[in-house]
Amino acid sequence: MLNFFKKNAALIWAKKHVQKAEDFKKNAEKNQEDLLLSLVKTAQKTLFGREHDFENIHSVKEFQDRVPVADYEDLKPYIERVKKGQSNILWTETPEYFAKTSGTTSGSKYIPISKEGMPFQIAGAQSALFHYISKKNNADFVNGKMIFLQGSPELEEVFGIKTGRLSGIVAHHIPNYLQKNRLPSWETNIMEDWETKVDKIIEETEHENMTLISGIPPWLIMYFEKLTEKHGKKIKQLFPNLQLIVTGGVNYEPYRDKMEELLGGKVDIVQTFPASEGFFAFQDDYTKEGLLLLTNHGIFYEFVPLEEYGKPGARRLTLKEIELHKDYALILTTNSGLWAYSIGDVVRFISKDPYRVLVSGRTKHFTSAFGEHVIAFEVEEAMKATLEKHPAQITEFHLAPQVNPAEGLPYHEWLIEFEKEPEHLEAFRDELDQQLRARNTYYDDLISGNILQKLQITRLAKNAFHEYAKSQGKLGGQNKTPRLANDRKIANLLEIYKL
Repeated sequence: MLNFFKKNAALIWAKKHVQKAEDFKKNAEKNQEDLLLSLVKTAQKTLFGREHDFENIHSVKEFQDRVPVADYEDLKPYIERVKKGQSNILWTETPEYFAKTSGTTSGSKYIPISKEGMPFQIAGAQSALFHYISKKNNADFVNGKMIFLQGSPELEEVFGIKTGRLSGIVAHHIPNYLQKNRLPSWETNIMEDWETKVDKIIEETEHENMTLISGIPPWLIMYFEKLTEKHGKKIKQLFPNLQLIVTGGVNYEPYRDKMEELLGGKVDIVQTFPASEGFFAFQDDYTKEGLLLLTNHGIFYEFVPLEEYGKPGARRLTLKEIELHKDYALILTTNSGLWAYSIGDVVRFISKDPYRVLVSGRTKHFTSAFGEHVIAFEVEEAMKATLEKHPAQITEFHLAPQVNPAEGLPYHEWLIEFEKEPEHLEAFRDELDQQLRARNTYYDDLISGNILQKLQITRLAKNAFHEYAKSQGKLGGQNKTPRLANDRKIANLLEIYKL
């Protein structure tokens, strides 16, 4: 009886939620402008607001004139004051939480989450599930067991502010009606060693009625591979009622073939776009490409054309100014006190009605040693198209420039860990090169002009990326190896695993 009630209640809530969501889809542009002015007005008396003349900001243009685009280093002096317990610095109150993340230049980053911002983190995930239930007209998964793969929920305190990984913070806000269905146990969740944690999760889940599993694709693959190795069965044989996988953190498409092989049966996939700074988007129609941008969740968005990013006079566009199928650096102003903050993600709009995006890369993850500025979306799409013509299975790959080869012209080196190699590796290589040339005219010009030779493929041993991540202390959690780089730091470390 209880299961029947939970399922039908979920269906009713989902239908109402989706109907209500139509308003923000239709009024996104006005909602965004109203939101920015509301955030500015709220923060007028903060230290940041006084220094940037918030009192005299009455339009988006005036905000952009007074508040420059910032990265963590720019906001760090303010955050350090907040960390010492000072209030009214970036936001009117001290944060409810700090989401602690690893940074490349700043050491650990402390991203503030206000009491106003936290509910939107939860609401984003809930909305993704409600849209799925409404589209599918099926909420059977609510009666089974669910895994929310996450970092440790143990939190420390920094001057009274609870601090930890975002996924660990979110664990404290999972609704009560899901708590009894949730796995793994608290004792397992707080384990720091990732491989030990995965083994323990398998013990707790292998004989359960798993219906929903959530996590980033590399983590899911590791979990599924260990399960299949232990039982000699596909995941759908082990979990016949598995209905839904919710994933985020990286583009799912390069992992799709491997996931489908491991699953061995139909499982719906819903992709999301969360981060410590906010929950930005989710797949509102799991049958279509693209993620619905959440324009009423306490975040004002700006978009800098990628080719202008970091340059003087770079344009900062609002929703009504963006173009489809162009790459933009994502800039955020949030109700947690981040102002014109460059998160480092690159997005590409594929729809304006409603606004839907693809995550196409990172501002710092690109290859442009020769002026080509190849981004993650281009290499992932090139790989996807190549695999359609030359079937193979890819565990992971990394692209790096080889500027000074022992002989011949410079080239792009693709370090690839194959689960199953293509029948003809040379034909695979030629196709991959052609597919990248078709997507990046600068790269095509460099090849045509004999500045670069065709890309080279370096085959890596099984578990190469796993061992690399382990050696760097970045195994598990939200860690993922960049798909491409503008130097050879990662490539040089991966080369010890080449075949």
